[in-house]
Amino acid sequence: MSQIAIQVENLSKRYRIGARENQVNTLRERIGNLLASPFAYLRSTLHGPSEEEMIWAIKDVSFEVKQGEVVGIIGRNGAGKSTLLKILSRITEPTNGLAVINGRVGSLLEVGTGFHPELTGRENIYLNGAILGMRKTEIDGKFDEIVDFAEIEKFIDTPVKRYSSGMYMRLAFAVAAHLEPEILLVDEVLAVGDADFQRKCLGKMGKIGKEGRTVALVSHNMTSIVKLCGTAIWIDNGRVSTIDDAKNTVQAYLASGLSAINGQVVFEEPHETIKAYVSSIELRNGNDKIASEFDVLSPIKVRIVFRCTRRFTRFRVAVVVSLFDGVPLFSTTSQDYDSIQGPFEAGTYHAQLFIPAQFLASGQYYLTVALDEPPVKQHDLHEHILRFKVLGNPFRLARNVGFLVHPFEWKLLS
Repeated sequence: MSQIAIQVENLSKRYRIGARENQVNTLRERIGNLLASPFAYLRSTLHGPSEEEMIWAIKDVSFEVKQGEVVGIIGRNGAGKSTLLKILSRITEPTNGLAVINGRVGSLLEVGTGFHPELTGRENIYLNGAILGMRKTEIDGKFDEIVDFAEIEKFIDTPVKRYSSGMYMRLAFAVAAHLEPEILLVDEVLAVGDADFQRKCLGKMGKIGKEGRTVALVSHNMTSIVKLCGTAIWIDNGRVSTIDDAKNTVQAYLASGLSAINGQVVFEEPHETIKAYVSSIELRNGNDKIASEFDVLSPIKVRIVFRCTRRFTRFRVAVVVSLFDGVPLFSTTSQDYDSIQGPFEAGTYHAQLFIPAQFLASGQYYLTVALDEPPVKQHDLHEHILRFKVLGNPFRLARNVGFLVHPFEWKLLS
């Protein structure tokens, strides 16, 4: 059995809601608090904060990561992912439980973590290397590679407090990735970089995994999780919901956000200040029946009922069909068709999207629906709101390759 790099047992972290980090505990303030709310003051003094004032960021989290394993950590915002990495990085102490780290840890939790703003980029590279326990000769050997990857050679002797967030990000990731920690903890910080740099970072992450180093990656990019990670941990409301193969965990996570899996979802009326909203979404087969499973030879009708509470000069309905891992397969909007361009008066409308037969290959898909006012105003969004399956093989092939099976025209040329 491979050596365990990270071992977490019943790890928990509790915070007090609304607590200030630096409270003033002068005699004058204590007397003021006592006179203003004597019973509340005495209760908090004698018994501490009530359960209503406390929140568990993570609760009883347990898992193991083997040496050389690349593990993804997924979950919704506020689920406790970043808190977990801060504990593993020794930035935050746990309330309960135990975390054992076997190896030198490098962490990239937010832009500029571990950087001193008054020091130059060059000085911060050596500072971070020293923190990791590296000798100067080791850092010298990696220095040029770090600067080249970060693409900031021109500014390497400038104090990092003058860097833009993108420059910060480039140097921070380059340092964390190239100084060869045995365990690398990465939070979703790559989102601040441009598209080219994100691809560059993902390529480096894949290379790190193949080199046998241990990586724990927090990300909302399900494609990256499936591509880079062998295992994924889904954290939900501070607890471990699923630990499984990355593909299976991502599928379970995406499916958990569905309002329905039977081909239909109806929404409650929102607050009256909402200008436009979706009332219901249905998936119907070729026989006009609501369904969640479709034969590959059958068309799919997406019916959307929405309401406008005021007049819109420009308005559109958008639909995105995504693959099992959340990657968009295709998108379309009502703006593409002159017959439903608008304007839209206040009222209720029914829109239908027709996905033809022999278009989607057999597999599992997710539907996203949005209402927006071009060019940038979004009024309602329901991501991965319905899951549906396409079954069958129209060409009787031994194996389908790809996700589209539209019949193309072939000719034999003499």
